[in-house]
Amino acid sequence: MSDETELVHGVAVTRPRGETVLHPSREQYVVLISTLVDEGYLMCVDLTAADYLRHPGRTDLPEGIEPERFELVVGLLNHGTRHRIRLRIQVPEDDPTVATLFELHPGTEALEREVFDMFGIGFDGHPDLTRILMPEDWQGHPLRRDYAVGSIPVQFKGAPSHR
Repeated sequence: MSDETELVHGVAVTRPRGETVLHPSREQYVVLISTLVDEGYLMCVDLTAADYLRHPGRTDLPEGIEPERFELVVGLLNHGTRHRIRLRIQVPEDDPTVATLFELHPGTEALEREVFDMFGIGFDGHPDLTRILMPEDWQGHPLRRDYAVGSIPVQFKGAPSHR
């Protein structure tokens, strides 16, 4: 990272449209969240992911942060200061795992399960990393960009079956 890269707790920061976005590595992720909890960011508003399979050359990352296929996106809120902060963690396709936030933010249990179910990103240390939206025997992860579009048969409850 260059001397011009803004850092917060040793993590690169960008400020798109006035928003504070931190870009920790997977190794910095939980330690940074713990530090932010100590600073009053007590609410995890959202935890989701993005698949950049078709956009590998993104330029919106700070210098020194290598784009990966997956990105974990976490939104935090500090009620005392009324500030929001967003984290963007790059997750490689060949090792799609990050540590769980469950111990720091128990409310992320279902959010992490959804990311696991839809994107196939695992969360080390999660208490129940099982599918939450798709059936347990479902093959694949429907929000991945390489998942076959339109191949999910839909049957509405109570509707006649057309054969």
